Amino acid sequence: MNNHPWHPVPIDSQESTLLEIADLALTRATDKGATGAEVSMGHGQGISVTVRRGQVETVEHNRDKSLGVTVFFEHRSGSADTTDYSASAVESCVDAACNIARFTEQDEFNGLAEPDLLATEFPELDLYHPWDLDMEQAIELAQRCEQAALDQDKRITNTEGGSISSHHGSELYANSNGFRGLSRSSRHSTSCSVIAGEGDSMQRDYWFDSCRDRNDLMPPEEVGKETARRTLRRLGARKIRTGDYPVIYEAPVAGSLMSHLVSAINGSSLYRQASFLLDSKGEQIFNRKIRIHEQPLLKKASGSASFDNEGVATKSRDIVTAGVLNDYVLNSYSSRKLGLQTTGNAGGVHNLTIDSTLKGGLENLLSQMGTGLLVSELIGFGVNTVTGDYSRGAFGFWVENGKIEYPVQEFTIAGNLRDMFMSIEAVGSDVDTRRSTRTGSILISKLTVAGE
Repeated sequence: MNNHPWHPVPIDSQESTLLEIADLALTRATDKGATGAEVSMGHGQGISVTVRRGQVETVEHNRDKSLGVTVFFEHRSGSADTTDYSASAVESCVDAACNIARFTEQDEFNGLAEPDLLATEFPELDLYHPWDLDMEQAIELAQRCEQAALDQDKRITNTEGGSISSHHGSELYANSNGFRGLSRSSRHSTSCSVIAGEGDSMQRDYWFDSCRDRNDLMPPEEVGKETARRTLRRLGARKIRTGDYPVIYEAPVAGSLMSHLVSAINGSSLYRQASFLLDSKGEQIFNRKIRIHEQPLLKKASGSASFDNEGVATKSRDIVTAGVLNDYVLNSYSSRKLGLQTTGNAGGVHNLTIDSTLKGGLENLLSQMGTGLLVSELIGFGVNTVTGDYSRGAFGFWVENGKIEYPVQEFTIAGNLRDMFMSIEAVGSDVDTRRSTRTGSILISKLTVAGE
């Protein structure tokens, strides 16, 4: 182990190799006349196992590595990549990027991120927890997960399997402005999917858990039991009459609403004028109870990072405060096109969080809604980011007097995202932390439901 002057933590031999190769690539680019260059590299390894009816269906061991180079000749750019870390392959990769750049059009907005925005601090985010998981252990865990689901009820008649996966690795971003940023991460997950039948009704559902540290994973039996519960509750589904109803998006699907927000305020949508939120900065787009913010430095979280894919320092920031849109989601290129400054979102948002507006979770939201629909699954994709028009198939549950009465299927929910955002009445405290978007269940006061 040794300490590299660009990074505050000890690095291993593989990471030292990444730094050496990155320096080789950047030097080669400079020697070829590039006015700027950047390198993204990574190496990792993992295992994934799926069993079905107790028998091994797939076993995958993976070891991956990659190197991507982008060079700039003033405002011309070219990119190339390779998986070969030999000196000759790296030099050939850089040469290929340089040759491409010479034939591309000038674009005044091309270039590296501004040097004064690059990260200079690298706090420990506790993202790296490798799991020495061998094939036999993984098979056993997947079998236990699936069997727990099958054991819950004789109406569970079939299974699509139980799965375990684990991956860990390191990534490096370096550029010719002197930035070197190394990040390590791990990801472990357990999942299960089963099919239940009763009379003429047959339903499937699934559940999964995912986290950085295997010690934080739900026990495989609990994932199996939750899979069974969610599948069994779908049996006996009915159709619903067409009408306008209040709708609750259950936490696991509520994050999709925020993905539409991010798409609409993303720089590329804005400069192409392909967003229903064009020129909406400073406007009220949610009710005053809603706060949406980024938390990039949360320990162990899915979307944590101290710098983005361009080396720009990430920071906690409010995107929506008291319902007002404060800021966009920009990288260096889109920010220049818009005459703004990058928000450190090259590569996406970092732990986008919607604050809960009430102390209780789903039960409290059901009580507040009274009568309406609880949506637990979204089907298909019918969202127009330009107009905000929204239409998706769904599965869910009819609710009366705050209590789930029966499952419902074969219906579509529709509206316009501008109206839907303004109609969010409450956000529960049942926050789903498995993804980079963190939200509880969301209650919308009214949506059009097309049934029978």
